Amino acid sequence: MTTAAPPRVGTLLREWRDRRRISQLELALRADSSARHISFIETGRSRPSQEMVLRLADHLDVPVRERNALLIAAGYAPHYPERSVDDPSMSALRDSLERLLTGYEPYPALVVDGTYGVLAANRGIAALLEGVAEHLLRPPLNAMRLTLHPEGLAPRIRNLREWRGHLLDQMDRQLALMRSSPLRALYDEVAAYPLPESGDRETATAGDTPPFALPMMIEHGGRVLSFISTIATFNTPMDVTVSELAIETFLPADPETAAALGRLSQP
Repeated sequence: MTTAAPPRVGTLLREWRDRRRISQLELALRADSSARHISFIETGRSRPSQEMVLRLADHLDVPVRERNALLIAAGYAPHYPERSVDDPSMSALRDSLERLLTGYEPYPALVVDGTYGVLAANRGIAALLEGVAEHLLRPPLNAMRLTLHPEGLAPRIRNLREWRGHLLDQMDRQLALMRSSPLRALYDEVAAYPLPESGDRETATAGDTPPFALPMMIEHGGRVLSFISTIATFNTPMDVTVSELAIETFLPADPETAAALGRLSQP
């Protein structure tokens, strides 16, 4: 039996350059180097310094986790730590996220990691989870499973086909940027969930006024609530975990939804 040799840093850098559709000359100009030196790195004739690896990764907009992979392939130690959100050193981050989620109530908001594991959520999210199967609510919660599973929110999403397509496209874009076996497995799992035979009961374009962004239209308490999703990430993260955190908030897409959420928040 033979095992595959680990990828060389030059091969990985060339792959990232191809993804970004940048020529060797253009990358060299951005990184204050020469096309000859970039060529030598990619072919393995030259070993880049740690500083050069990080500089090229920055100009290629390589995700933080993959920057560590580049460094390891070049023979260096990882530059970015990867700490759990529960680590004592992350207490300021946890407190800030908790304040953000609480301050966003009564509108739903949650924090997910790089594979859509739910790390924190507010009461607005909890209100939408009524009727979800108990096994989907046991830790570790996963936002994609909660949304698309036939025993999750899916039966109540009025424009499920559209919303499902949006979520799968989102995951597909992530997979194009990072090699993640857990994320690939999750994508394959949720993409295989069956769709209702009747299809969407409504589409986002239904009604007199077209939406300004694709809403999630979900049944709740005998009415249809309509939400626009926004996602926020951290600028210039210095930790792998933090680089993959996403704060997803759901804005009311119409006055009726805003009013309904206001009533739900009342004691």
